Amino acid sequence: ELMDGPDLDQARHIQALEALARVNRISGVPPRIWREILHLNQRNHDRRRDRPIRLLDVACGGGDVVLDIARRAQAADLPLEIHGCDVSPVALEHARDEAQRQGVAADFFARDAVTEGLPGGYDLVSSSLFLHHVGHKDAVTLLRGMATAGRSVLVQDLLRGRIGYMMAWAGLRLLSRSEVARVDGPRSVQAAFNLPEVRAMAVEAGLSGVVIERGWPQRFILRWRGS
Repeated sequence: ELMDGPDLDQARHIQALEALARVNRISGVPPRIWREILHLNQRNHDRRRDRPIRLLDVACGGGDVVLDIARRAQAADLPLEIHGCDVSPVALEHARDEAQRQGVAADFFARDAVTEGLPGGYDLVSSSLFLHHVGHKDAVTLLRGMATAGRSVLVQDLLRGRIGYMMAWAGLRLLSRSEVARVDGPRSVQAAFNLPEVRAMAVEAGLSGVVIERGWPQRFILRWRGS
């Protein structure tokens, strides 16, 4: 995809990140993560108030998803510790700038989640629109690493198919002027997995009790909660 290219102009990269943020909002990505956080909070109702829920967003991009979650947590007076990792220096800089602009406390750090693994100790490890960037073997490694790093895992990503391709092609022409996003959107759908492939990868990664379902628009939602 164009946005993965090391020579992509910074301004075009940020424009594509902003387009992706719109896609995330319209696709309902932040609310799904927020519901999982509320579930964790309810399940741990006896948790001390000075011990926040720890969230890690893998391949966080421009940070739009976790910053949305942070604002929800502030409004609900729910203690939440926000972390995001990505391999892109441009995306991380943009995420930090947005966090500062919005007055949100968040830690964004450089990490290749597949080759370097993930730090542990999180309550929830999430990832949105990233799994399709890697092949089967690396996807299994990533899922296994997310389950090791956190007590719960939530993955939201594209489903491969003609309807999804058409929606990506048309939707990004309506939502953004970013040529990078308009090219990458349909390519992402072509590179995505189908539901049987996702289930097979989750089983191979050892995610016992995983729940995988369809979501709007042409997405899959993978939820795993450890014991």
